[in-house]
Amino acid sequence: MNLFSLLDQAAARFPDRGAVFRGTEEVHSFASLRSRALRIAAGFRASGQPGDRIAIATENVPEYVELFFAIWAAGMAATPVNAKLHPRELVQILEDSAASAVFVSPKLAGGLEQALAGSPAASCRRIVIGGTDHAALAAGEEWAGPIDPDPEALGWLFYTSGTTGRSKGAMLSHRNLLAMTIAHLADVEAVDEDCSLLHAAPMSHGSGLYMAAYVARGARQVVPASSAFEPAEFLDLCDHHPGCGAFLAPTMVQRLRLEAERGGRRPANLRSIVYGGGPMYVEELRRSLSTFGPVFVQIYGQGEAPMTITSLRRRDHDADDDAVLGSVGFARSGVEVAVVDAEGRPLPPGEVGEIVCRGDVVMAGYWNNAGATAEALRDGWLYTGDMGSFDRRGYLTLRDRSKDVIISGGTNIYPREVEEVLLRHADVAEVCVTGQPDPEWGEIVVAFIVAEPGREISPDSLDAHCNASIARFKRPKRYLFVEGLPKNNYGKVVKRELRARLSGGA
Repeated sequence: MNLFSLLDQAAARFPDRGAVFRGTEEVHSFASLRSRALRIAAGFRASGQPGDRIAIATENVPEYVELFFAIWAAGMAATPVNAKLHPRELVQILEDSAASAVFVSPKLAGGLEQALAGSPAASCRRIVIGGTDHAALAAGEEWAGPIDPDPEALGWLFYTSGTTGRSKGAMLSHRNLLAMTIAHLADVEAVDEDCSLLHAAPMSHGSGLYMAAYVARGARQVVPASSAFEPAEFLDLCDHHPGCGAFLAPTMVQRLRLEAERGGRRPANLRSIVYGGGPMYVEELRRSLSTFGPVFVQIYGQGEAPMTITSLRRRDHDADDDAVLGSVGFARSGVEVAVVDAEGRPLPPGEVGEIVCRGDVVMAGYWNNAGATAEALRDGWLYTGDMGSFDRRGYLTLRDRSKDVIISGGTNIYPREVEEVLLRHADVAEVCVTGQPDPEWGEIVVAFIVAEPGREISPDSLDAHCNASIARFKRPKRYLFVEGLPKNNYGKVVKRELRARLSGGA
């Protein structure tokens, strides 16, 4: 089935209920959301073809919801992009996906226009969200169909940072997205029409993925007026809207807790916080439970198995057991999870290996990248690149990340991408980037720098160099200048020695 059917059914059941809100203001009822999506879909089909990729590059805005369902009704694939990316990184995604159009916010439009100069993606149609072209798309008649029911059709091209410095597009079909939606309703939240989803985290990623479950149940989508996560605003919205739930990164949970404690507030209608995307320290989790009560559910997943590998249920958070609170819970409904050795053989409880999973939620592969697909999908299993172990009760605990990904503020940052940028600095001879645990961000990016002989480098010059090529959130927060990098007999940098220096406070 096509995910547009979820909106179609909700509009039939709850035509006059509020579906989309900007802050406290209603933007769409379910009936008007359906009509708007179908009119935009007709505009897409007037100049495009089924299977086209339509990119979305914006901060959180109510238009995200209508665009997703319009794209699906038109038989096309949504390609949302992290709004924090550097314009050059956005252009790389437009080039790789061969997107026929990109919806871009006014804030990002100028930078994108400059970055597209001379790019193969320069022919991609640019539509400013809320502008005249956007309005013109929705000015005609509703798309009368047919709406493609093929569950294997590409629904979402999810770009995840690549270890080679370029993003990879995980191909998520309507079947994948529906499996994710059903597993969410089965394992994570009991959503109904008296619930609200607060989009405080980026709608290009986890928060947007949960949109489908809430639409399926006739619940409302609430986009903060700030288009961002502002803890005080979040608490105000929880007092206004019914049955509030949200997906938050652990660092956002901490900021929310501190704001609630400062104001002595416990939001009246906070129903659930689903957290994931990075490590949540047990002590912080205990403090947040004390402040907000039993509202927490943890999920572990990847863009390749969107939000759906394991979960730590609400009732599991009642356990006075650090091993349980520090775990990522049990396998999700419809998903098999195993821990395997280097040969792919299952390991017994207590043994650390690579986490693999399979099920309808797992992607079809990477867009135009057969090599990366073959590496990730083997014998029907998704190899996550994450290391972990089961205990004898069946709880899975993450131990390390074999791909060296740094998770800072819930966002994945790959060291090689940052290293390649730093090595383009004229005064940098060698560099190694790694993560350092941080109580606020989960991890911060640290760069060990070896300067060219006779050169001196200022952190400010390295910051400016990074800002010219990559997103600010990927820029190192610390630069450590060293005479040389520790290497093994093969000339490979021994990152564990550098991490040991950091853990020792050097």
